[in-house]
Amino acid sequence: MSPLPATVTAAVRTRVRAAAVRRRIPDPVEAERRTLLLRLMSLLLQYPDAEIVAARPAVTAAVEALPPSPTATELAAFTAWFTTQEPDTLEQLYVETFDLRRRSSLYLTYYLHGDTRRRGMALHTLAQTYRAGGWEITDGELPDHLPVALEFAALAGPGAGEAPLRRHRRGLQLIHRALTDAESPYRHLLTALLTLLPPPTAADGAAVAELAAQGPPAEDVGLDPYAGGLFAPPGALTPPEPIPPTTDKEHR
Repeated sequence: MSPLPATVTAAVRTRVRAAAVRRRIPDPVEAERRTLLLRLMSLLLQYPDAEIVAARPAVTAAVEALPPSPTATELAAFTAWFTTQEPDTLEQLYVETFDLRRRSSLYLTYYLHGDTRRRGMALHTLAQTYRAGGWEITDGELPDHLPVALEFAALAGPGAGEAPLRRHRRGLQLIHRALTDAESPYRHLLTALLTLLPPPTAADGAAVAELAAQGPPAEDVGLDPYAGGLFAPPGALTPPEPIPPTTDKEHR
């Protein structure tokens, strides 16, 4: 058999190298760092109960030990504020920011589907995704709660684990926009998360602008995330009765 021409051999080598780059095995150190970043975000976006408040020194030390990066810088900016606040102040601000304002709710499917039947289907699909990844939610929280999605991403890895975050990138951008407009310290955590996701497209930007102006779809089917105080943590302020669907004016 005659040897392959040199040009063909070179072309094959080039294709093999390109495929190797696309299928590159993750660096274990980088994978561990990414897992830590996601778990830190998950923890800091949870209700600041006594256990989390007590863990502030350890969390701050973990953030300070991170290698320099835009993500680490944003986390450090948040923990610098977080460690100086009184527990009561943290609790009240958290509830006011995430439980009483629809524009910065941490329930991701709300931004895609609003209070519609499609949201119930999306929640079911997300729960199935977690089960397929070998993970079951046991604390009664909804699967689209951002800290839950972050924990799954940390445990399942950047492929399938981070898929729910990538799918809800526009909702994450809207939360970030609302927190930035309010000058909330929590904006640093959303900025940190967005640095780990693929850059937004022009279509993403247009969709976020439209969502901010018009709000999510409205069809009240009993999925109001505040009904009965379901997500109010122990000792938190009691959320109000369900409010009417968000209007255009509220999102401007």
